[in-house]
Amino acid sequence: MSVDSLGQAPADWRGEARALARLAGPLVAANLLQMAVFAIDVVFVARLGAVPFAAATLGVFLFHILGFGMVGLVGAAEPLIAAAIGRRVGAVRQVRRSFRMGMWLAVAGGLVAMLVLNLTAPLLRLAGQDAAVAAQAGAFCRILSLAVIPAVLSALMRMTAAALGQPGWALLVTAISLVVGLLANYALVFGHFGLPALGLRGSALASVTVSVTATFAYALILWRDRRLRRFHLFGRWWRPEGARMVEIATLGAPIALGWIAEGGLFGSAGLLMGRISVTAIDAHAVALNIAAIAFQIPFGIAQAATIRVGFAYGAKDALWVARAGRVAIVSGIGVMAATAMLLWAVPGLLVRLYVDPATQGAEAALAIELLGVAALFQLFDGAQAVAAGVLRGVQDTRVPMMLQIFGYWAIGFVIAALLAFPLGMGPMGVWWGLAAGLGVVSALLLWRWHGRRALILAS
Repeated sequence: MSVDSLGQAPADWRGEARALARLAGPLVAANLLQMAVFAIDVVFVARLGAVPFAAATLGVFLFHILGFGMVGLVGAAEPLIAAAIGRRVGAVRQVRRSFRMGMWLAVAGGLVAMLVLNLTAPLLRLAGQDAAVAAQAGAFCRILSLAVIPAVLSALMRMTAAALGQPGWALLVTAISLVVGLLANYALVFGHFGLPALGLRGSALASVTVSVTATFAYALILWRDRRLRRFHLFGRWWRPEGARMVEIATLGAPIALGWIAEGGLFGSAGLLMGRISVTAIDAHAVALNIAAIAFQIPFGIAQAATIRVGFAYGAKDALWVARAGRVAIVSGIGVMAATAMLLWAVPGLLVRLYVDPATQGAEAALAIELLGVAALFQLFDGAQAVAAGVLRGVQDTRVPMMLQIFGYWAIGFVIAALLAFPLGMGPMGVWWGLAAGLGVVSALLLWRWHGRRALILAS
């Protein structure tokens, strides 16, 4: 797909479906590979013992909450870039400005996230977590904090390349990251290739290595790819564009808060599990990792939908906006129906990829039970992800953020806490609360999308 053809509307929904598939396919594949990168960390750390595994689980939850928030902040550059391509007039300059100010925000936001990660130990103690787990998580996150800025920068570069019609690079860079992550964990966690065995600290260093590698790889691609270098994305990187930075921050802050609200719900679920037992934390981590792998498919579709709807929004084509959104939402829900069937059919097989039932029987049994609930909320998760993506495409982020915060926290967290403790359902209660929150958010975001004409979102 050439850059010059990006902003052109397809003739019908079949053409839109093909265009979405061409864009979403590499992004979905890259997302799945990225989960393999995360899974490598889980597999290596799980063999260090229950306490290090719990510490890494809580630390990575916090890292992901902050990291996703910062990616959401700079991710506002993506619909702005797509809209500029859709308008076509002055696209090169507008794309460059959005990318440049996105980089500035990535560094600024990353510094704030680093500060919070360095406070992990006291934060976990305040949350009532086991003292040994909190101490190890604190040491882990101090090293892991070094990965925040390169991780956010690489995410911005990935989104920019996709919005400019080159999503395939994401697959290549993530494949490289997978190899680097495997070798780095093998070398640093247990000590190979003449390096010392650093245990949990080695896993954190491996994550830093992966993030830095990905950043340099994307920078090289944006600089050298003949279809991308025409935008001179790194040109005058030191030059401020105050109005564009405010525009990205205004659009991106609600995205960041919405993602933090969602990540915070799952992170708080981990904290609730920590108040139950270490076994509950470990089972939660395994089941959540499996569910998260499935989620990467609608998440990739949502990323592509933001771009496709953004093209239509920039072109001021309301019919194209409606068609692009409808195709994306139907695709996301359809795919998650298939993954829900898989989780329901073979949960034991999936759990055995992470833990050995012979030695970790309690963790495995509980993880299998949790996946039964996950099979249900797959549909909700896919619907809310794609609905949020299409709304970002029309640069509607503030109201969706409020709907997400309400659904995740006023509904999801409250129900999870009530079911887990006063009603005595324990870990299963926590996950039924997650399902309730996702269900409410998906319904509200779909309602928001279907009301876009009255709200003048597609004008």
